[in-house]
Parts: sequence; structure tokens; C-alpha cells
Amino acid sequence: MNPFEALVRMIYPPRCAVCGAFIDDDEPFADSAYPLFCQVCLAQWEPLSSPLCTCCGQPFAGPRQDDHLCEACIRKPPHFDALRAPLIYGETLTKAVHAFKYRGQEHLAKPFGRLLADYADRWLEAAPRLLVMPVPLHPRRLRERGFNQSLLLARPVAKRLQADLDFLSLTRVRYTQTQTGLGHADRRDNVHEAFFLKRPASVKGRDILLVDDVATTGNTLNECARILKKADARSVKALTLARAV
Repeated sequence: MNPFEALVRMIYPPRCAVCGAFIDDDEPFADSAYPLFCQVCLAQWEPLSSPLCTCCGQPFAGPRQDDHLCEACIRKPPHFDALRAPLIYGETLTKAVHAFKYRGQEHLAKPFGRLLADYADRWLEAAPRLLVMPVPLHPRRLRERGFNQSLLLARPVAKRLQADLDFLSLTRVRYTQTQTGLGHADRRDNVHEAFFLKRPASVKGRDILLVDDVATTGNTLNECARILKKADARSVKALTLARAV
């Protein structure tokens, strides 16, 4: 920590972005000049672990301990090849993500991005032609929010994987209501034909990694994957910070 950061911390002690508690210097992520997360809140973040669906990443609660396809993916396989997330979208993490997305706390992209990059490095094998693509926002939504949280998460992932980053080819052409509060069918209809690929040649024969903040039903990622597969992408995997279960 440089002298200026030390002075800032002395005048403005960092507070947890979720609960507002002061963060001690020896807590995780305390090496930042910005308020992040306290140990109490971090302890409530639940890792998403096996057994889970080998396609959509949903965890299983039954006695079977090996990863396998869930019934939904067997009945109607998604367009993406696999979806993974390091964390379950629980109450405390939801508050943190909402602070990031809706309260303009862009600096939370730093710990979130590092966490996602670490997970991506463990999950994915080397792929020379890997292309990382964030799920795009509609221009109107981008103006309202001021930033695309998926792009902020995708940058450190692409850097860690030494992959290309493309945030211009895949665009959102239809302004849709937020997916929050919608049922499964409504979520699917809400994002149908909402995306457009401006440069199909950029994904032809490529392995694509879609990056987003949260996967609930997976419909947004599935629609993006459909567009990419239609343009002859070789494979499409999806990575999100959290997975609703």
C-alpha cells in the first residue's frame, strides 16, 4: 500500500459493500483502497460444487455423487455446451452483486473479476483459439447503468486465460425488461431474438466463452449461444459469477 492509499484508509476507513461494517487491514481483500467485503459476509458465500449437471451446472441434492446430465438438459439440450459458476447466488452474494450492478460500485469488479478469473483458470483447459465474449447490454440499458458489468468481469478472465476478448461483435438489439421476477417461460420469451451478431466470421470455428454476472434459468446465455452456434462457433461455454439454484 502506498502512502497516499494509507492516508485515504486512515481518513476514510473501508466499509463492507454488503453490510457496511468496517474492514480490518488483515481481512481478505483489505489490500485495496476501496471498500469491499468483510469476513462475516464472505463466510456466507457458498461455493457451487459437485454433484452437478455436466451441461447447465445446476447442483443436485440427491444421493448420487457423480456429475451427470439433469433431466431438463436430457429432454431439451441447451445451445451452450457447458455452464459453470464458482458460487451459489445466495442472499449475501445477491446484495453484493446488486451493489455492483445497481448502485454503481464499479470497483467491486476487481475482486469479482479476480475470483472469476481464478475459477476459469481451474475449469478450462488451454484453447489456442478461445474467444471471450461478455453478454452485451442494450445501448439504452448501458446509458442507464453507465457500464456493462459482464464486460468488467470478462476482461480479467480473458487476461488470465490469454484469450482474445470481443465485446463488439455480439450486440443486444432489443430492449427487454429485467429478467428478475419473471417465470421460466417469460424469461425465455423475453430474450428471444434480442441479440445480433454483427461479424459472424469472427466466431466461425472458434471456441467461445460467454461471461455474465448471474445465471438464473440460463435463458439469456442460451439465446446468446444459439446465435453464436448459428454462426458456426465450434463450441460455446458460459461462465458466471453465481448460479441460482
